[in-house]
Amino acid sequence: MYFVYILQSRKDNGYYIGYTANLERRLNERNSGKTRSLLHRIPLDIIHFEEFESKRDAKARECQIKSWKGGESFKRLMEGPRRSLRQRLRRVFAPPRF
Repeated sequence: MYFVYILQSRKDNGYYIGYTANLERRLNERNSGKTRSLLHRIPLDIIHFEEFESKRDAKARECQIKSWKGGESFKRLMEGPRRSLRQRLRRVFAPPRF
């Protein structure tokens, strides 16, 4: 499983778009200060994510969203429903059950 995600800075409200196979780890990495280009923007909150079966599909979607940044399509995506974000994040971040 791969994820395309959008993070938003609490400092400047700017966006960061990326993809990963481990959403929880990536969010922690981005907020840890280890990514120099994001150091001045932390803390970051996840505000949107989408799931994909293949890395290729996730990368294609990441590129599509990045091409929209600042445009009307990006604004519509950001204004979309967020009602289930917390519930979806709990499912993705849930510890494995054995």
